[in-house]
Amino acid sequence: MKKKVAVAMSGGVDSSLTAALLIEQGYDVIGVTMTLSDESREVGGSTAVSDAKKVADALNIPHYVVNYHKKFKDDVIKYFISEYAKGRTPNPCVRCNNTVKFGSLLKDCLELGADCVATGHYARIEQDEKTGRYLLKKGLDVRKDQSYVLYTLTQDVLKHFMLPLGNYSKEKTRELAGKMNLPVANKPESQEICFIPNDDYKAYLKAKAPHILKPGDIVDVNGNKLGRHEGVPLYTVGQRKGLGIAAAYPLYVVGLDVKRNRVIVGENKDVFAKGLVAKDLNFITRDDFTEKFVTTAKIRYGAKECECTVEPLDNGNLAKILFSEPQRAITPGQSVVFYEDEIVGGGGVIKNIIR
Repeated sequence: MKKKVAVAMSGGVDSSLTAALLIEQGYDVIGVTMTLSDESREVGGSTAVSDAKKVADALNIPHYVVNYHKKFKDDVIKYFISEYAKGRTPNPCVRCNNTVKFGSLLKDCLELGADCVATGHYARIEQDEKTGRYLLKKGLDVRKDQSYVLYTLTQDVLKHFMLPLGNYSKEKTRELAGKMNLPVANKPESQEICFIPNDDYKAYLKAKAPHILKPGDIVDVNGNKLGRHEGVPLYTVGQRKGLGIAAAYPLYVVGLDVKRNRVIVGENKDVFAKGLVAKDLNFITRDDFTEKFVTTAKIRYGAKECECTVEPLDNGNLAKILFSEPQRAITPGQSVVFYEDEIVGGGGVIKNIIR
């Protein structure tokens, strides 16, 4: 019996080539497209479902559409809005991966008889021969590496999960898709957050959650009033543009005070911090978190890794992370992800900043 793999097909070139490669490798492949919200149906000007179906027809594989609108609304969109309301800057892709793609989709595909689910992420999964433990590794193309958004994967998920593009560059993916005559070989990249039109989260919050936006004061680090804001959720740590304040030196958002409804600004030096506390931890390379350890970590998708110490707090439910060099714009709500060279050690959500 051939191993059956369900490929999460978004209608883009990455997931389409994923399906094509697995067919070439001899797997029994089915395509599955998730519809998540009315906003996320349109990607790159044509619907994800119709593009995925074109590819599935070209590859001669079955294609299924699964509706996760309620799940996505409850687990991702409501979370997205509530995090902003609390003065945090969420990462909805990490949340969606954890609850929808590798939660509901994986469960449903296994129930349909699939052995594994595959996606077009640029990362790698390998099994350690000595320990039997599954490891998540960076994609070989450092510019496209997406291991950061996959740090929530557990051993149970990793054993049912395939990432065929981890060894490829984006250029190679497009080249192979062209050679295979895939209908989406030249389709442009999709927008960053699938349910945010034009990637404008501020317009989205104003339209969908105006109740969380209350005007208030912009103050400096000493509490002096400098101006007014339209609502704390419209600002993020490290932001410089759009403050509407004239000053003798550049001002940056250094903190969000939801209780007092204030946006706190300061100089560039005030944007740096020595560490953070993280919650919602997941470790891929270890079973327990009882002792302090040294590793490297990065505080956002596009950041560089920096050496740090990771110390358990609250019986290992929280982690105190101190960096060897101050980090710029540590942002509550974003994820901190640990790396051991190429291997993802795990990560968590940034709860608060340590100055």
